Amino acid sequence: QVELVESGGGLVQAGDSLRLSCTVSGRTFSSYAMGWFRQAPGKQREFVAAIDWISVRDYTDSVKGRFTISRDNAKKTVYLQMNSLKPEDTAVYYCAAGSGPRLATGVGSWGQGIQVTVSS
Repeated sequence: QVELVESGGGLVQAGDSLRLSCTVSGRTFSSYAMGWFRQAPGKQREFVAAIDWISVRDYTDSVKGRFTISRDNAKKTVYLQMNSLKPEDTAVYYCAAGSGPRLATGVGSWGQGIQVTVSS
């Protein structure tokens, strides 16, 4: 059974930083893409960042230059470093495990979600 466990969320002020972590168990890690999505109240879940199996990264425009996705294959963990946070970054953040080497092939598993709240 595949399990994704997120950590690192919380309440911060605008301009602060947070680092989200997502650890995967129950499957191999290094040959699959990983990603982060978020869902704000009343909005649809949206893509935030992805890292494929050879660490090519992709970001949604609104977080470019502020967020960095990375992976540690030995720890089976993906990270999302979030700097210069804005109130509009407030959302539940979901870790996603790809069904293949690139996230474009689809999401195979989701984490339970973790709250990030940025106050102004």
